[in-house]
Amino acid sequence: MNSDTLKAFQKELTCSMCMNYFLDPVTIECGHSFCRPCLHLCWDETPNLKCCPECRGISEKPDFKTNITLKSLASLARQARAYYVNGSEEQICVSHKAQGIFSEIEKDLLCGLCSESPEHVAHNHSPIQWAAEEYRDNLLKKMDSLWNMTQEIQNSLKQETSKIQSLEDYVALRKVMIKAEYQKMHLFLHEEEHLHVDAMEKEAKEIFRQLKENEFRMTQQKEGLKQMYRELTEICHRADVELLQDLENVLERTEFVQMQKPQSVNPELTSWCFTGILDMLNNFRVHNVLNQETISNCISLPEDVRKMIFGDDHHDTSGEPPRVQSFAAWGAQTFTSGRHYWEMDVPHSSNWILGVCKDSLISDTDITIDFEEALLLFSLKMNNHYFLSTNPPPLIQYVKRPLGKIGVFLDYDNGTVSFYDADKGSLISSIVSSSFHSPLKPFLCLGSP
Repeated sequence: MNSDTLKAFQKELTCSMCMNYFLDPVTIECGHSFCRPCLHLCWDETPNLKCCPECRGISEKPDFKTNITLKSLASLARQARAYYVNGSEEQICVSHKAQGIFSEIEKDLLCGLCSESPEHVAHNHSPIQWAAEEYRDNLLKKMDSLWNMTQEIQNSLKQETSKIQSLEDYVALRKVMIKAEYQKMHLFLHEEEHLHVDAMEKEAKEIFRQLKENEFRMTQQKEGLKQMYRELTEICHRADVELLQDLENVLERTEFVQMQKPQSVNPELTSWCFTGILDMLNNFRVHNVLNQETISNCISLPEDVRKMIFGDDHHDTSGEPPRVQSFAAWGAQTFTSGRHYWEMDVPHSSNWILGVCKDSLISDTDITIDFEEALLLFSLKMNNHYFLSTNPPPLIQYVKRPLGKIGVFLDYDNGTVSFYDADKGSLISSIVSSSFHSPLKPFLCLGSP
């Protein structure tokens, strides 16, 4: 093979981004090939637009399989380069000035004569090029783990950033709910109203601080992971002897960086007691609001409620509305005007729905609620955390989940439904509707534990 052909062959095995022989090469949709680490780092800078670094062609796929043939050829090219390179790095043994081999036990370089000495003869040895390629593969696996963890941190970072905006909107809305609640009280509670709002804002400020600190830590962790990823990429491109030196220290630092994963913050505001609220609500107390007859079956959930409970990643391939196994009961009486207050006990269920609805359509297999005119409070358990949400519209309530009785106050004429922690006398949420046009009845659904 003449020198021009050899150079052309070597160029075909060289990544155009790092200008080194390919590491874990992938061939993208346009046909060009790059090191997977180079492509990861390039596309991470422009996550919304993945273009070929050479031809700028748009790539639709998020990931690609390793080009095994190209990887094998690049490995052979590295070994051939190491074989023909002459220099001090091949004169490993000071005593014998002989070409080195790698000892698996000592993680060190020896010459052939030293490897046959009584001290080393029983140990496993392999040529430097073989050992370097094996450890290069091990480092690539570590790099895959680092990159996957980087993407997990990126997803967590997006969620944490989203919480800040969501919580800001919720705090503003909750301030309105708190002020409206105090307007039901006497004027002498005006001072308590200000104290309540100030305490909530101070607590929210602290939660914002924690979220922003966690956002910063996640950003730092992501950059640390990428820096370690770049460092391992650089180490992989080093000469074999240099690559094998201080290898254990590099792997230990990699493990340490991966252990520093920040935990997500669960924002939750304190539910303060409203002085005298239960005494006022009990003036509108209604007893025995639920039928004695119940049904144990499935409840169908509409799309907006499904997204609130399961998130956007949950897809139902059947094409039918999602259903949840449930134990349901509904109102023994119907309300068409006035103010009404009742309490429901849900101490043993982590998932439940309660509130008021227009009507329930019941079959042998399903319960179908008309959610277009239903005001409901949901308790959901996801990832070992309890969440409260209301509907409509679907909205997460950043307050602690009650463990005992829940009070429901229906003001039909003013189009509002409020939910209370009846044991504490604190507000969970108030839902305001423009007006009610249909008879409403109480509703309770207890999900599977």
